[in-house]
Amino acid sequence: MAVIFNQTIQRLTAFDFFAGSGLVTHSLKPFFNVVWANDISRQKAEVYVKNHGSSHFHLEDIRAVCGQDLPYADLSWASFPCQDLSLAGKGEGILANRSGLVWQWLRTMDEMEEMPDILAAENVEGLISANEGENYIILHNDLIKRGYRAGAVRLNAQSWIPQSRPRIFIIAVRREIPLPAHLCSQGPVWLHPDSIVRAASGLKDWVWWNMPAPGGRQCQLSDIIEWDAPVDESEKTNQLLKLLSERHEKLLEERDNIAVTGYKRTRCGKQRLELRFDGIAGCLRTPKGGSSRQILVMKRNGVIHTRLLTARETARLMGAPENYWLPEKYNDAYMAMGDAVAVPAVHFLAEHLLFPLAAQAKVQRAKEREAQNDDTRAVVGI
Repeated sequence: MAVIFNQTIQRLTAFDFFAGSGLVTHSLKPFFNVVWANDISRQKAEVYVKNHGSSHFHLEDIRAVCGQDLPYADLSWASFPCQDLSLAGKGEGILANRSGLVWQWLRTMDEMEEMPDILAAENVEGLISANEGENYIILHNDLIKRGYRAGAVRLNAQSWIPQSRPRIFIIAVRREIPLPAHLCSQGPVWLHPDSIVRAASGLKDWVWWNMPAPGGRQCQLSDIIEWDAPVDESEKTNQLLKLLSERHEKLLEERDNIAVTGYKRTRCGKQRLELRFDGIAGCLRTPKGGSSRQILVMKRNGVIHTRLLTARETARLMGAPENYWLPEKYNDAYMAMGDAVAVPAVHFLAEHLLFPLAAQAKVQRAKEREAQNDDTRAVVGI
């Protein structure tokens, strides 16, 4: 068994659908060789290719992808669009035009000669929390129809990096694959908030995935800030500070040598700048309007400065390495990171669940082929 295992795990491969700027590919690399990736955005494609090369990347609409043209892969990953599932959207659901592209992903898998052993999908919490889990339930049942067992987990990037970024990850495995006991539990664990527990109730072939809890985060927001980056003019800073509530103004006054972030929000008809003082940034978004850009407030030796997060800071907040290439244009760089998947969350999932599952599946396939060969030899009398 050990020989089969060692010979097969070195050949684990993956697809990266809706690959964007390539942070999922980067996260999977220690465990999987990404042999095919796609996205429709030229700006994101440039970031992907600069960091991972062009040989396996395809710039095209997923609706034009034919599964028969794809090589085999052990894992197929899809970070499908969140617009119809997020709080910022209209809540039209997983059957709407943008988030509904997940069905094109599954259509592509259906067209393959042999579907991957593992399917993984990522999206915002609305996938599981909206409408009593209806969006997830629809997707789950379609995975089951295709011969998979599936379950969902919630990971927040703040366990590893100073950004609050909760996301839902769906992991589906071919029903014939034996599940190692340590990878699943008899009921909900730390990975399953109430929203997942409610959605899972009564579902066929549901799996309570299990992983060890991550250790404590080692850095704060102030540790990743470029303190020498240009700041706003004093007039703009004063205008921003006037948007603080009395409570946040007092909290800022009481503290020194800190860096905090905030978003502009409308409360009771008034615009406010709402800060967070817990050492982490709010969830990065795409830069589609001034209010979607996170404002950084820094206080050192009693002096307060403000500015937008730099492009490199957004990359650090996503867990990207320092040498990860970013576009020169600020909005393009911010988009590349704000619309991506946090590196340490994907790496954690790959290390503790996706890789062990794929390795188990690979060994299972090898054993099945060996058994078929034995049967063939017995029939022909070899």
